[in-house]
Amino acid sequence: MYNPVFSGVDHFLEHYIGRKQQRLALVTNHAATTFSGERSFVALQQHSFRIVKLFSPEHGITSTGEDGAPQQNTVEPATGLPIISLYGNKLAPAEEDLEEVNAVLFDIPDVGCRFYTYLWTMTHVMEACAQFNKPLILLDRPNPIGALLEEAEGPFLDEQNCSSFIGRWNIPLKHACTLGELAQYFAATRIPHLQLEVIPVQNYHRHYRAGQQFSFVPTSPAIQRIEAAMLYPGMGLLEGIEINEGRGTSFPFEQFGAPWINGEELQQLLQPQLPFVEIAAVTYTPLSGVYANKQCRGVRLTVTDSQSFKAVETGIIVLQTLLKTYPQHIKERLYTTHANPTGAGHMDKLLGVKNALEKIPIRSPENFTVANKWQATMRPYLLYTN
Repeated sequence: MYNPVFSGVDHFLEHYIGRKQQRLALVTNHAATTFSGERSFVALQQHSFRIVKLFSPEHGITSTGEDGAPQQNTVEPATGLPIISLYGNKLAPAEEDLEEVNAVLFDIPDVGCRFYTYLWTMTHVMEACAQFNKPLILLDRPNPIGALLEEAEGPFLDEQNCSSFIGRWNIPLKHACTLGELAQYFAATRIPHLQLEVIPVQNYHRHYRAGQQFSFVPTSPAIQRIEAAMLYPGMGLLEGIEINEGRGTSFPFEQFGAPWINGEELQQLLQPQLPFVEIAAVTYTPLSGVYANKQCRGVRLTVTDSQSFKAVETGIIVLQTLLKTYPQHIKERLYTTHANPTGAGHMDKLLGVKNALEKIPIRSPENFTVANKWQATMRPYLLYTN
């Protein structure tokens, strides 16, 4: 029997009444909810906290905006609060945005993957709060795909050659931490003047996963299911090549395909290499994304053993198999986003490795995914036990 898991916002609502007199800004989106399912910004106002403005990340306040598309400043219709986009004209709050604010709250869910941008929005907010001398209160949330440090997977990020908005700093691709823990690590090692307070998750343990001990709330248009989140640190690498990664279908990152793939052949090649995944040949027509409105053949992946499954290793094996089987068709994709307008170097930025497509075919998966030193690095900053 498990005790209910309460996110940082639930604890804050009940135990931080002294903050009710302060003018608070909140960095959030609709995916940030309380235990009872209310949106965080609504619950905070209902509990008489003085939220004076909202900041939103990629995908906007509703968490439904198109991947990579800039988001505009707007007004939240139910509350009338101004919403300042941190994925539009700027990536961090400006001094004037924080002038009349006593403290900044941050409450956004993560999915445990380095190239998911909410994490990096957090770092820009941390830097702005340090620069303009504003306390940052981070309302922590569980890592939906699990937070056992031994399940972390590299590669680490080559900051000199691959730093970007989908990976600023040198952490593993699958980091196995909560944002609160990463915030403590970054505050200690990179932003020492930040006034940071992390409100931990209550009754949470590192081995917990969404869909088991707590529910999963969709975090962005392509991560609507916990199954997609589990696969994302590996299958998200397919964004780096000209293939449909499931966008434009009901199963982003759970299936992939192209007109030139033989699904049955690929299933037979992949299944022996991926014992903790069930692989089925599929045919589908994506409504958007690569090969929109064209029939694609490919495979769908279903994780059958979440404890043994390794997401990044799976993604590397899939890429190696595609490169070996369809070399004439595999081309690097220019993945244009607001933060990377040319779309160049996307595969290197995703994997965190320079010349990634040259190295993937000739290195073992373990060469990329080893992350042994991460446990020792993070030990001083951990908030939860196994």
